[in-house]
Amino acid sequence: MNDQNIKVALIGNPNTGKTSVFNQLTGLNQQVGNYPGITVEKKQGICNLPLGFKATILDLPGTYSLNATSIDENVVIELLLNKNDKDFPDVAILVTDVENLKRNLLLFTQIKDLEIPTILVINMIDQMEMKGITLDIAYLESHLNTKIALVSSRKKIGIGHLKNLIVDYNAISRTPCLNASSIDVAYFDGLRKAFPNQSLYKLWLVITQDVNFSNLNKKTVETHNFAKSNSDLKRLQQKETIKRYQFINDVLKEGRKIDKANAKDFRSRLDLVLTHKFWGYFIFAAILLLIFQSIFDWSSYPMDFIDESFAALSSYTNEHLPKGVFTDLLSQGIIPGIGGIVIFIPQIAFLFMFISILEESGYMSRVVFLMDKIMRRFGLSGKSVVPLISGTACAIPAIMATRNIENWKERLITILVTPFTTCSARLPVYSIIIALVIPKSRVFGVFNTQGLTLMLLYLLGFGTAILSAYVLNTILKIKGKTFFVVEMPNYKLPLFKNVGLNVIEKTKAFVFGAGKIILAISVILWFLASYGPGSNFKNAEAIIIKQQGENSISRVNLEHKIASYKLENSFIGIMGKSIEPAIKPLGYDWKIGIAIISSFAAREVFVGTLATIYSVGGSDNEETIKSKMQAEKNLITGEKIFNFASGISLLLFYAFAMQCASTLAITKKETNSWKWPTIQLFFMSGLAYVIALIAFQILK
Repeated sequence: MNDQNIKVALIGNPNTGKTSVFNQLTGLNQQVGNYPGITVEKKQGICNLPLGFKATILDLPGTYSLNATSIDENVVIELLLNKNDKDFPDVAILVTDVENLKRNLLLFTQIKDLEIPTILVINMIDQMEMKGITLDIAYLESHLNTKIALVSSRKKIGIGHLKNLIVDYNAISRTPCLNASSIDVAYFDGLRKAFPNQSLYKLWLVITQDVNFSNLNKKTVETHNFAKSNSDLKRLQQKETIKRYQFINDVLKEGRKIDKANAKDFRSRLDLVLTHKFWGYFIFAAILLLIFQSIFDWSSYPMDFIDESFAALSSYTNEHLPKGVFTDLLSQGIIPGIGGIVIFIPQIAFLFMFISILEESGYMSRVVFLMDKIMRRFGLSGKSVVPLISGTACAIPAIMATRNIENWKERLITILVTPFTTCSARLPVYSIIIALVIPKSRVFGVFNTQGLTLMLLYLLGFGTAILSAYVLNTILKIKGKTFFVVEMPNYKLPLFKNVGLNVIEKTKAFVFGAGKIILAISVILWFLASYGPGSNFKNAEAIIIKQQGENSISRVNLEHKIASYKLENSFIGIMGKSIEPAIKPLGYDWKIGIAIISSFAAREVFVGTLATIYSVGGSDNEETIKSKMQAEKNLITGEKIFNFASGISLLLFYAFAMQCASTLAITKKETNSWKWPTIQLFFMSGLAYVIALIAFQILK
């Protein structure tokens, strides 16, 4: 009987089957507790090995790398750095998933740099034949400087071989896989000379992760003139990660072969179709077409109901509440303004529902993979697809999502072009204008022309973002490399509960977020439209009676003309008339101009603004927003304001314009400069004006 106890650290990414391997090794000989002073779970077990050896297996928290972003990951780093820790391992076991070796091996190469004997466990090998995967174990062991155990924890394959490798751990090479210090030769040479007896990679982790080992900490290292700014450290970390992935990619190119054509499992066969170089794009386009058809077809009934309900509420309030300023504010300002956003809840809810289903099912990751090759031609990668697709909900979280893009140039370009993608705030503008100027007919008896128009606007936004990225990639002289890694999750049926909660939360956030802005702007607009300077506003009734003659027209028409005259001479009318010469060539009147300016706070304010202006302007309160806009005419020419030419001009203006102050603010925050949001504002607004001008002049 051998009394030697081998201390083993079991390490791996989440969802690699690490816990299953732990259970196979230890059986029922397990203890569960917490690490001292923290709530992170500590699992430990005893494993009986050949030749009478025993091993204490410590199942460490799942971690993606040694670049700690959580307490769990910090626990792993602290243990692997400190040889004096009672749990410091004699040997580390890195558990990987045969399908996600590329991602899993990043952590492996980092642990090898700590010069700890490391066994590589490749789990789920029972799936290899079905997935069409073959491995050259001798090649992998040679280039990774390790011993490999092929394991299926589910079928209990390879556990005996793994136990033999643990017993013989001293025969495993401690040599790192690659020279990571080449990312900054001078800096690391200086570290080596200043601390000749210390592991170079341990010093690097102390500097970047602010963790301690032995008597060394970050402050001690920095006193030797090795301090660097956080931005420099992040840049070097990114270079290190890219270098490791390049090494991993080169090794797997020879050591692993994937023959998708011979894969037999359902997921692989489905992937073969959904990520096909032709059919993949065709299917994605068909899914988008289905989504936009559904948005218009399914939402029309609840939208009409909401529109009519708010019109009736406004009319009821005006008729039954005591006459006065408060009643006017409520019936002409607040109710029409809020109605202008609530009407679009059905369409926004359907949009979020479809996006949630695509994410929950695992299809969205396939879209990211599919688009990577296209995006690279334009200076981006598949990682940029996530922010661009997220931008269909809102540009603000989409821009924040660029933080996972390591390359600064690629990230900056993604930030700058993301606002071109059609966000949900544009949907109310698109919906009302499309409903006004695009006939509700069918193409081939199947496709709704309004739905097709909406889809074309979404594609236009995405296409402009890609084209802009290409131009920026050519103009911006910023060096950098990127490495694209994406994990393909298993397909699964979306859970109705998850989709429902996501739709409710996203819709609620949209409505309440926009509602606050719209309520405030509605009150301001109502005040500006209800009051005005000078005698024209005060004496509006006398002036109109003198012009028209008191008995020449009906009382209803007379009141309407008085209200319209007062509106033109109100504060908001004077403001609108002053900007009308600039927007008239685009086919807009002063009322649309006011709506465009107010919608800079949030695009969806456009409809609410017009609803408020038209209500104050004397329109019948029982009319819906859509009918008010449809009835609006040019007083001089008698033509409808919202005709095909002006409608297309407006659609294109909102497709390109930067009508969102919040997006500019988040761009400033993410780039730490006002330079880039200023460029965004002037370029996008200028482009929108020119495109809208050309469209109107051609179509009028």
